[in-house]
Amino acid sequence: MKQMPIKLFSLVGFVVIGLCISCSNGSNAIKMKGSDTEVNLAVNLAEKFTEQDPNFSIAISGGGSGLGITSLLNGQADIANSSRPLSEEEQRQFSEKNIMLKTVIFAEDATAFVVHKDLPIEEVTVEVLGKILSGNITNWSELIDANYPINIYGRQSSSGTHSFIKKKLAIEFSNAAKEMTGNAQIIEGVKADRTGIGYVGAGYVADDPVSQGIKVLKIIEKEGEKAISPLDDEAINQRIYFFQRPLYQFVLAESWEKVRPFIAFERSATGRKLIEDHGYYILNNQQDEI
Repeated sequence: MKQMPIKLFSLVGFVVIGLCISCSNGSNAIKMKGSDTEVNLAVNLAEKFTEQDPNFSIAISGGGSGLGITSLLNGQADIANSSRPLSEEEQRQFSEKNIMLKTVIFAEDATAFVVHKDLPIEEVTVEVLGKILSGNITNWSELIDANYPINIYGRQSSSGTHSFIKKKLAIEFSNAAKEMTGNAQIIEGVKADRTGIGYVGAGYVADDPVSQGIKVLKIIEKEGEKAISPLDDEAINQRIYFFQRPLYQFVLAESWEKVRPFIAFERSATGRKLIEDHGYYILNNQQDEI
């Protein structure tokens, strides 16, 4: 897996990419908001797309899947990047406002659980991970030969990754969990904290995680089964890693014709290569019309 990092800037509690790529008239201006997991990739896709077609401008901001979806509801975006599907409540809100959406699933992501590079642990079961993140296991001494309190680095509730992990583990997060503004902040937090554990999109992990000061844990779905890494391409392609998920783009139906060329670019050979270079996976079942 490869990583192409873009620097993220923290502002008023959420991640913002203050970026408007290229310039054009309003009919070709696209606003994209949402998932921090997808924002680095979105920036690079937009840059390459507007190089090919400078008549378009694309303004991109992060802040979490929930923020992107809310922006669609409020008419403040054309595309919401989301690392989770719409909730039932969100579906109801769109229905009540008579707002029609098109859904694009453009890639698949794996969530990586990371610890400090020197912490003597290599793998963890799903059950134990749930106990750690819910606060039922609070000291590493319960798992390994290291008497350290466990510090959890997670995301705020507006994050699709936060919702995804919570749902997959069927837990409520510990009140002691630190709410970070994005993947990059979690990596920095764990890098500086020998006792820390956090979760990030696997696309944010370098080919050599130790160079980032972190270690990626292998996940055991059930006791006695094989431990699987989110950096194992074959395992992800076989869909046997427990924490993998599709990445969504929700598009206002009224903006679809304007957005269509960008979606087509994502599915071009250039777009697909960019997606893979960011550590994500291409789905082979993208059949919705563009």
